[in-house]
Amino acid sequence: MAMGTSEAVLQIFSRAVPCLFGSDPCFSRSELMIPFESRVKSIKKRRSRCMLKCSCMTQIHTTTHQLHGNGGVLCGNTSIHRSQLQSCKCQSADSVSGIAEEAGNGTWFVDNVKKLNPINGVMDTPNVLEFQDVQELKPEMEGSISDGAVETARDTCAKVRVDSIEDEAWDLLRESMVYYCGSPIGTIAAKDPTSSNVLNYDQVFIRDFIPSGIAFLLKGEYDIVRNFILHTLQLQSWEKTMDCHSPGQGLMPASFKVRTVPLDGDDSATEEVLDPDFGEAAIGRVAPVDSGLWWIILLRAYGKSSGDLSVQERIDVQTGIKMILRLCLADGFDMFPTLLVTDGSCMIDRRMGIHGHPLEIQALFYSALLCAREMLAPEDGSADLLRALNNRLVALSFHIREYYWIDMKKLNEIYRYKTEEYSYDAVNKFNIYPDQISPWLVEWMPTKGGYLIGNLQPAHMDFRFFSLGNLWSTISSLATMDQSHAILDLVEAKWGDLVAEMPLKICYPALEGQEWQIITGSDPKNTPWSYHNGGSWPTLLWQLTVACIKMDRPQIAAKAIEIAERRIARDKWPEYYDTKKARFIGKQARLFQTWSIAGYLVAKLMLSDPNAAKILITEEDSALVNAFSCMISANPRRKRGRKSSTQTFIV
Repeated sequence: MAMGTSEAVLQIFSRAVPCLFGSDPCFSRSELMIPFESRVKSIKKRRSRCMLKCSCMTQIHTTTHQLHGNGGVLCGNTSIHRSQLQSCKCQSADSVSGIAEEAGNGTWFVDNVKKLNPINGVMDTPNVLEFQDVQELKPEMEGSISDGAVETARDTCAKVRVDSIEDEAWDLLRESMVYYCGSPIGTIAAKDPTSSNVLNYDQVFIRDFIPSGIAFLLKGEYDIVRNFILHTLQLQSWEKTMDCHSPGQGLMPASFKVRTVPLDGDDSATEEVLDPDFGEAAIGRVAPVDSGLWWIILLRAYGKSSGDLSVQERIDVQTGIKMILRLCLADGFDMFPTLLVTDGSCMIDRRMGIHGHPLEIQALFYSALLCAREMLAPEDGSADLLRALNNRLVALSFHIREYYWIDMKKLNEIYRYKTEEYSYDAVNKFNIYPDQISPWLVEWMPTKGGYLIGNLQPAHMDFRFFSLGNLWSTISSLATMDQSHAILDLVEAKWGDLVAEMPLKICYPALEGQEWQIITGSDPKNTPWSYHNGGSWPTLLWQLTVACIKMDRPQIAAKAIEIAERRIARDKWPEYYDTKKARFIGKQARLFQTWSIAGYLVAKLMLSDPNAAKILITEEDSALVNAFSCMISANPRRKRGRKSSTQTFIV
């Protein structure tokens, strides 16, 4: 056989099977100069040596899974550091992932190759041989290497790399734990050794701890979650004042910090105290509306996961739930069942034009109402509260499903809206002007799929796609089954925009130009495609996973997790990513961000055991469905008249 033909075959395989030909531990690049016939004879030996190394590394990893501390593991008489184990001899797996990314997100390389070229699964390249040449080479190559061995080697190397990422994540999560009086009470927001300006990233945030708490629950480590729930409950009753004004009772803090202070009258002795922040010290001085809602959701998850219902049955816990509900269900001036909040009162905690009735708050509100109804003890003092809660659930779900939903059909309806309608039966109830439909939306909206818009107010619809609100609407059943499937259809259809090189966009699209200047106040942290303004947040991975599991579409989450695994550990677990395709680590992103770490772990744990997602999922209530049909068929004029009685709340 001609030497040129042999070299061409080798070049094909060096690209198609990097684990055996393009990787240093299995096949040296310098050996490519050896004649092809000699190389073929030695391939079997080299392949078995590579398999032996990968197998050995897997065994090392398994036996040292519980080791912590300096991250070192022992293999024979040789000490191997964890960072070496992560990258050790697994460059081939990285290479395969890189090629797979070009072929399509989340797909195995070999499968794509076979689709591209049915001839022996060889990928089309400038050096691909003609069919006749391949047939001539076939007998010589059959004895050298099997497809099964290639796949086994690739899978083994990939498993070692992924397992080492998970081990590193668990080590980092446990290093972030905060202790109060000797017991774990939470996890700090970030432990970035490269940042000299800590700000409040050394505090325990309520919303940030949620993925950490879920991760510990799934691991069977219940104490830290129990302690967190009870100690934050104690902070709820603290006096909260800013400029001589106090918010309503029931407000949960945004964060807290464990401080060591000297005892009164004795400078030689100290004690630990919890120092909460209800927004008085936060940037922008905004109260965290979502903290209490997340607290209720975590409380239910703790009971379902641990089986310990004694916590939620405690009198102080029952009182805490009622105080949160009373704060949220209080009567006001608003005509809508949605919660009216200021800008920056949730995960998007800076000015981003979400003041009013943002979807994220409504989804968490609905979920918290369902969880609270499930946990409230049936007693005389709760009757009025439960009645108000049920009424709000019906009105809120109808409002969101009917007025927040948008797809191509609905978009066309809005495009044809008449304005200035004065009537109880008006179609355009909120007087939305068709000119509000942005050109980007007309081009971006897929034929199949839809989503819940970000905000709705009189004469204003915020058409941006907000990931957390849509995902949690799916998880909590605020969205219908059809709407939930359509949301995931849109995620798949717009994968390159919402996931790209790191999941998941917090919102899409970004505010740019004059719109960015006016809405954000020219915020230098929320520049276009950065931070909350179109940045990509890895922590959203766990919520995507739970939503996909609920809708029986876990392959979407698996694909996103695979993309995250390619670089998140190598990038040192950033808080967020910048640019339209999430190619850069965020310009002000903290490294070793705890909820990025915990979000990845929860996603992996949920995917390996989908039944575990039930601790967060709430199914649609048949009574609510019946109420919807009644509301749709009812005449709005029948609702007018004197209110029969005033609702009271007994706490």
